[in-house]
Amino acid sequence: MYVVKSPLSEADLKTVSEALQGALVDLVDLSLVAKQIHWNVVGPRFRSVHLQLDEVVDTARLHSDTVAERASTLGVPPDGRAATVAGSSGIGSAPEGWIKDTEAVATLVSALGAVIARMRERIAATGDADPVSQDVFIGITADLEKHHWMFQAENGGERLGG
Repeated sequence: MYVVKSPLSEADLKTVSEALQGALVDLVDLSLVAKQIHWNVVGPRFRSVHLQLDEVVDTARLHSDTVAERASTLGVPPDGRAATVAGSSGIGSAPEGWIKDTEAVATLVSALGAVIARMRERIAATGDADPVSQDVFIGITADLEKHHWMFQAENGGERLGG
């Protein structure tokens, strides 16, 4: 059943809808992982990491809404249910309990890296199929790469000095 008819061909719509659904799952999970760590981070850099995590949560939530609405625009119902996210996210799980600030940063570097790699695949996959959706993925990736850089810089001094 189509409530909204897509301007894309069936083949292009399949490619784009898979990319959008995958991005939605990754972004919802990224927001959950970042918020879980936000609540449990401890250590000398607690405050700066705590605040930085909220920035990632805000970015992921903003972009998840954009992705879901893009899917709806194309006639594809987005699926951000917990079971769907848990079953298909490309991000590892957040550690349980308190998490030292350096481990929190390393976990976010890894999570962001995983999402960025998958976003770049989506950029490549959607270029011919739907440049509008590709543009959405490019903007998301740019924002996530900025967070990735900033979290890498958080722990970078330890690697340089040690």
